[in-house]
Amino acid sequence: MAGHSQFKNIMHRKGRVDAVRSKVFSKLAREITVAAKLGTPDPSMNPRLRAAILAARAENMPKDNIERAIKKAAGGDAENYEEIRYEGYGPGGAALIVEAQTDNRNRTASDVRSAFTKSGGSLAETGAVSFMFDRVGLVAFDAKVADADTMLEAAIEAGADDVKSDENGHEITCDQGALGDVSKTLEARFGEPLRTALIWRAQNTVDVDDETAEKLIRLVETIEDQDDVQNVFVNFAVSDAMMAKMQG
Repeated sequence: MAGHSQFKNIMHRKGRVDAVRSKVFSKLAREITVAAKLGTPDPSMNPRLRAAILAARAENMPKDNIERAIKKAAGGDAENYEEIRYEGYGPGGAALIVEAQTDNRNRTASDVRSAFTKSGGSLAETGAVSFMFDRVGLVAFDAKVADADTMLEAAIEAGADDVKSDENGHEITCDQGALGDVSKTLEARFGEPLRTALIWRAQNTVDVDDETAEKLIRLVETIEDQDDVQNVFVNFAVSDAMMAKMQG
């Protein structure tokens, strides 16, 4: 496993305690509110809002919470959040991209920098590592909705660029501008996807030993624990042995 999905898969297998789940819901609600405020509160007309709602449903966020986050934006009383991207390096030379939404740029920058430093990483200038990633759209489905050949054929017809299928599911990637159309076309055939999102996909992955992998995973955990951080994308790969250890 590597790239954007690696850490999320580990976290899902490890499970979440209530306190962590509450923080996840808070971040999901913030993204829903921001998406609704920037566009329209109608998810059928707002691809970003639809993606945010799908992400919330995937985490079993209550319907009332989702509706409340949308109404908050429609009511005009939502905070004004600024979207910021941070880039940096971790142990072993791995690259990380951090996406945050904040109402206090100085606070968030300080928190993210501290998280990098605390875990053996270093914050870099914007653009220092993003050239090693591609900004693409992602649509993910459960493995049981279709076999690999059927999904590949459907994805190509929908306008996607690439499909990766294994026992964990199907990941369809496309040009970021085509995400809305690709997602809707595939959903009409296979049902609601597990995830629809814009991601930073590493062009190549860095192989690291298990000791370095543990340090990197702790770094990602520390960064993601920051209230203003929405997403963390990485370019390192974890061995099967380390995956098994993290799942244990």
